[in-house]
Amino acid sequence: MNKSLKIILNIFLFLLIAGFGAYMIYSVLSGGRTTLPDNDHQGGTFTSPYKKVNSFEAASNIISFDISEHAVYAAQSGQVSVYDTSGKHRYDFDINANVRDIAVDNQAIYLLYPTGIAVYTLDGEKTGEWEACSERSDYCAFTLTSAYIFVTDAANKHICQYDREGGFIRFINSPQGFIIPSYSFDIISINDILYCSNSGRHCIESYTLDGTFIASFGIPGTQAGAFAGCCNPVYLAKSYDGNILTSEKGNPRISCYGKEGTFRTVLFDAKTLGGGTTACKIHISEEDIYIANKKTISVFRFDPTIMEQSCAGCGIECPLRKD
Repeated sequence: MNKSLKIILNIFLFLLIAGFGAYMIYSVLSGGRTTLPDNDHQGGTFTSPYKKVNSFEAASNIISFDISEHAVYAAQSGQVSVYDTSGKHRYDFDINANVRDIAVDNQAIYLLYPTGIAVYTLDGEKTGEWEACSERSDYCAFTLTSAYIFVTDAANKHICQYDREGGFIRFINSPQGFIIPSYSFDIISINDILYCSNSGRHCIESYTLDGTFIASFGIPGTQAGAFAGCCNPVYLAKSYDGNILTSEKGNPRISCYGKEGTFRTVLFDAKTLGGGTTACKIHISEEDIYIANKKTISVFRFDPTIMEQSCAGCGIECPLRKD
C-alpha cells in the first residue's frame, strides 16, 4: 500500500472514530431524550380527568366483557360471570375454555371462539352454535348490529359477515390489506358503520354494513394521537355519542377520537391504568368508563374538579361528558 493511500485511510478512520465519540458524548449528555410534539403526554405530568369510583374482581383473568341492560358480562376461561353495574355478583355459567370475545344484547349472549360462535340466553342456557366458514379460521373479535354479526379472522385476514342466525353473507377485505400481529384485530359498530383495527398498519378502518370501504385514520408514532409498536390499537370502544376510544399495549394508554377519526385527547396513560404492558379492554356505560385489567374491572367517572385543576384553559372538553 503506497504512502498516500495510507494517509487517506488513516484520516478516514480518525474521522469515523471521532464522529462516533461525539455521538456517544451527546447521547450521554442528552439522557437519550427525544423531542416530541407539544401535545404528547409522555414528556410531562399527565392527569386523567376521570376518577376511579369503583372496582370489582372476577374469579380469574377477564378475556373480554360487555355491558348490556345495566349488567356486566365478564368472559373468563371456562366461565361467564354476570354482575350489576355496581359490581354486585349475580350468577355464573360454564362455557368452553378457549373463548375469544363476548357480545350481549337484550335478547342473547354471543360467545366467540377461534372456529365458531355459541349463543346463550341471558340466563346462561345454551341455545345454538355454528362453525366458522373456513377450516383455517382463527377468529379474534366480533360486533353485533340489529341484523348482522361481523367477525374478524386473523388467519385469513378479513372480516366475516353473518346474519343473526349464523347464515354466512360475505367476506370483507381491506383495500390496504389487513396486517394483524398478536391477534390485535378488534371491531365495533357505531350507527351502522363498522370500525376495525388494522393494527399492523397502525390505523382504524371504517366500512358500511355491505362491506364497502369508507376511510381509514391513524399514524405510527409514540406521540399522542399516534399508534406505537408493532400492533396498535388493540381494542376499540364507542361512547354514547359515537366517539371512538382506542386502547394500546406496550406503553398502555386509552385515547379518544371523533367519528371522522380526528384525535381529541388521551384519557388514561400507563400509570393511570396500573402499569404493565398489556392493553386494557374498555366499555362505556352512560358517562362511566369500565376498564378490565387482569381480574379487575375498574369504573371511572369524569371529575370536573380534576379537569379544572389539570386542564384549565386547554380547550379540550371531556369527550364523554353530557351537556
